[in-house]
Amino acid sequence: MTRIPSELLQGTVDILILRALAWEPMHGYAISRWLDARSDGALGVDGAALYQALHRLEQRKLVSASWGLSENNRRARYYRPTAAGRLRLRTESVVWHRYADAVAKVLSPA
Repeated sequence: MTRIPSELLQGTVDILILRALAWEPMHGYAISRWLDARSDGALGVDGAALYQALHRLEQRKLVSASWGLSENNRRARYYRPTAAGRLRLRTESVVWHRYADAVAKVLSPA
């Protein structure tokens, strides 16, 4: 599968991260793996963009973070959505689905 250009992902990284965290608290590398697996490799978010987004979400109080041990016994920051982050995920998901449907209609042959 062809990867989605990073320019198209810039406006959606926050919502993608919040969606990944809706399942369970995760560290950054696990979030990256989850996004890659769920999108069949199409939504690769590079490390710098991922961690910038996580810090931005934390500053906006949409996620909280705590230290824990990763699967390989290394210290890692685990992120989880706050109540505000869960609300943002619900509202942005509706908007994003409407947007995607509209773009698909425009791009589809008449």
